[in-house]
Amino acid sequence: MLSALHVIGILFTIIVIALVGYFSGKKVKNAKDFATGGGQAGMFIITGIILGTLISGQATIGTTQLSFANGICSMWFVIGCSLGCLILAIPYAIPLRRSKSTTLMEIISKEFGRKTEYLCSVLCSIGIFISVIAQVISANALLTTIFPISNIVSSIIAIILMAVYVIFGGVWGAGYGGIAKLSLIYITCIIGGIIVWVKNNGYGNLIPEIINKMNGTPLGASNNLLNYDDASFHYKNVVARGALKDIGNGLSVALGIICTQTYAQGVFSSKSNRVAISGPILSAILMPPVCILCMIIGFYMRANFITSEEADFITKMGKAVPNNMEVIERSSQAFPMFAYHKMPDFIGGVTLGTLLVTVVGGGAGLSLGVSTIIHRDIISKVFKIEDAKKSLIIIRVIILVILITAAVIADLMPGTLINDYGFLSMGLRGTTVLLPLSASLFFKNKINSIFCSASVILGPLSVLISKFVFKVSFDPLFVGLGVCLILFIIGYFVGPKKVKEEVERTEDEIIVGKLKESGFL
Repeated sequence: MLSALHVIGILFTIIVIALVGYFSGKKVKNAKDFATGGGQAGMFIITGIILGTLISGQATIGTTQLSFANGICSMWFVIGCSLGCLILAIPYAIPLRRSKSTTLMEIISKEFGRKTEYLCSVLCSIGIFISVIAQVISANALLTTIFPISNIVSSIIAIILMAVYVIFGGVWGAGYGGIAKLSLIYITCIIGGIIVWVKNNGYGNLIPEIINKMNGTPLGASNNLLNYDDASFHYKNVVARGALKDIGNGLSVALGIICTQTYAQGVFSSKSNRVAISGPILSAILMPPVCILCMIIGFYMRANFITSEEADFITKMGKAVPNNMEVIERSSQAFPMFAYHKMPDFIGGVTLGTLLVTVVGGGAGLSLGVSTIIHRDIISKVFKIEDAKKSLIIIRVIILVILITAAVIADLMPGTLINDYGFLSMGLRGTTVLLPLSASLFFKNKINSIFCSASVILGPLSVLISKFVFKVSFDPLFVGLGVCLILFIIGYFVGPKKVKEEVERTEDEIIVGKLKESGFL
């Protein structure tokens, strides 16, 4: 049961973020303010927009879960995050601002046409939507840990909070809320790291302790780790799940950041080129400490806790569950249970509240990105909507629909590693948007639009087929990017269709002009 201090700490955190969201909403006057802050955001607001979404349930609860289950190979998420932010800053930030666009899809449309834009919008939105689902799953893991409620109830609570977080403030809410959330998550993770240090006399013996508890024990057998070498390889190897899988996961995250509307909105919202570059760079610097501390908490929990599934396995073997280890329901609860059981009550409450806000902020920021794409690139162009107030209402309605749908799917999907959903989402975004966006910014009038459209369809499709049909052991991103790259190379040699059409039209105009001069027309 939560103590009174736990509840006070949780409420304190939620109230702080709610007030930030409310007051930031006063800056929103129209859809442009909502989507890009009127292009007046400073470096810290840009950092808040990026990290407010990036430091999500995947970065905190998901990273702790992955380190609990797989050891130091969980580091690839933070490597991908920092790399993606750096690439977003250099070389993409300035060309993105020069495009004078609100969405990535607008940029692609200018180069390859409306059909390609619509395809990118739909498929990219699906990729981002999968990450929203991951945030709802993270929220379920958190809320069901601290409250005696079902997944359905926790999902309802989660989407209400996500809606309040961003639906009034838009980019300003995501930016200011991101700064407040980043401050809280830094404080709570540092405190958590200190607690682990004190309880374990440092960090150096965490992984050796895990390996010893897995070596030749029923707990090790429950994880298919039968001896010391198995356990050591699993927890100490940076590519324990396979080099192509783990490195591919990091690459998926990096490319996903470049190709995600939410992070691009940070660049679009910046008041200068300098701010557009410095915001993502600062994000790349501030991201690693949080994830590293979450990994350390995951190691501590693995050394001292087992899951109920592992306990059942041990019991069925006719062995006793180790009495020096506590039981948690599932690995996704590692961070919430650490805050609940191992931190002072008020601090634990603030940490639980911060984790909740972290998940809420991540889901809210991603849903903002999806809604902006759907509205700007599909609905407003199909139905010719130009009224600013009507556009703002539509964006907010789309956010609600996205969150409700994500909650329904999250309740229907089986439990798994949260980060696996995130990596898949990032991979789909990367294969959909990366090459069309890069060609639009850096290789104008070089690629045939038909082959670009083909890559937008076949790239993500090959990712899904590789993962779910062939079940490849490595990250399917490599397959998807390979398919896209082949199509773009062919498209380069074929040449841009629209350029040929312009040349033909120009030649026709010259002929008509000469005929008029000669008196034939």
